[in-house]
Amino acid sequence: MKVHVSTFGCSANQASAEVMMAAIRDQGHELVPEEHADVVVLNTCTVKYTTEQKILYKIRELGIKGIELVVSGCMPEVQLEDIIRSNPNAHVLGVNSISRIGEVLNSIASPDIRSQSTSRQALHVFSHEPEGFINVPRLRFNPNIHICQLSQGCNNTCSYCIVRSARGPLRSFHPDSIVKDIEQGINEGCREIWLTSQDNAQYGMDTGLRLPQLLERICAIPGDFKVRVGMMNPFSALPILEELLDAFENSKIYKLVHLPVQSASNDVLKKMNRFHSIEEANLVINSFRDRFDDLTLFTDIIVGFPGEKDVDFLKTIKWVRDYMPEKVNISRYTPRPHTKALEYRNIDSRIVAQRSNELHDVCEKVKVSVRNSMIGWQGRVFISKEAKLKGLMARTASYKPVVIPESSAVPGSSCDVEIFDATPGYFLGRVII
Repeated sequence: MKVHVSTFGCSANQASAEVMMAAIRDQGHELVPEEHADVVVLNTCTVKYTTEQKILYKIRELGIKGIELVVSGCMPEVQLEDIIRSNPNAHVLGVNSISRIGEVLNSIASPDIRSQSTSRQALHVFSHEPEGFINVPRLRFNPNIHICQLSQGCNNTCSYCIVRSARGPLRSFHPDSIVKDIEQGINEGCREIWLTSQDNAQYGMDTGLRLPQLLERICAIPGDFKVRVGMMNPFSALPILEELLDAFENSKIYKLVHLPVQSASNDVLKKMNRFHSIEEANLVINSFRDRFDDLTLFTDIIVGFPGEKDVDFLKTIKWVRDYMPEKVNISRYTPRPHTKALEYRNIDSRIVAQRSNELHDVCEKVKVSVRNSMIGWQGRVFISKEAKLKGLMARTASYKPVVIPESSAVPGSSCDVEIFDATPGYFLGRVII
């Protein structure tokens, strides 16, 4: 059959899509653009209401067109009724069941099934434990980047988060399997390794070997490659902070910290059930910055959480100006099913929109300041991949993006550059001979 895979959400979802696409190919099916597909696989995300609504519209649309549909990802675990209501004929693949995509497609391809048209029974495939996430073939979106998922699930219960319900409690994958998975990616030519999960700093809380020790094992793998450590929550990073700092000393690890603070108000953080204060989040950030002068900071902030007062929001504005994160993922709060915050009284949507716009403006000014401070910078960069338009995309040791318009270098190599200009999305550099 002709199959199209469309994926939404985080890098863990992206890795799952790569695994499913390889399985689809290896089963003898053809991967095609959506307009040519017999079957569409929607790999879903339900973190945000807007994304959920976009996906539900797509599920209904494909049902009206009569196209076979497989819905995978987080939504089947927590919003199965919504999927069925939108398209009763949709097949469903649970978030732990990506290794069974071939089973679903082979059933759809069966002459007996296909001849029954709309009268046939939709398949619902769920697995309790995650299977087939690592040490399996994959068809990568970027042949130079290997995404390795470290674990499935989360042990915390933030009051706004639906992902805990969708992916369940923390289950860390065995470190030997992770190392083997990364070794295979490097052997296949990947030179950038992305470590992903719902919270990387939770890795090993259920098994014993924690993230710093895992990073040491990963960095000991022979080869010229870089490691991007994904999101870590402050309350998970704090207990392993000193060991984490030591692990980040390795030159293979990008000096990038993605630490969601969500709010700079302790009152709001308490209502979010975040298990950390803003002072504790700041301690993690300051400790990294004290150790690594060129650290890049990413964060996430939720605007308009129930009970957020003007004074709370102003604390967040001040925090952004003081700490100057290079990237802020701003989310307007929307209630999600299966969460504690669903019981809370929401703030007027007009106030939420106003606060979101104000925070966006502040973040843009911070980005401009950071970009301008980098003009004239000279240093060594790692060639990550070919740039979308022209030239090469490189990364500084702290993961700042530098496009080199003209260079004979190849992905996986390093060179010295001078940054001579900046765009909203990246810096421009010239090679220093």
